[in-house]
Amino acid sequence: MHLRPPPPRRLPPQDMAELDAAEQRAQRLTYGVGTVAGVVLVVLVCVLCSRLLF
Repeated sequence: MHLRPPPPRRLPPQDMAELDAAEQRAQRLTYGVGTVAGVVLVVLVCVLCSRLLF
């Protein structure tokens, strides 16, 4: 006995302009978080090195 699965449903249309905008927002957020993490690490290294020198 062979069963035929139902045909796949239609996917909703995609708004490419909105997808591009969302990707740009996500990229900005990622760069922002990376920048903040980098600044915190640089300050931490400076504080640790100043403790070793003085």
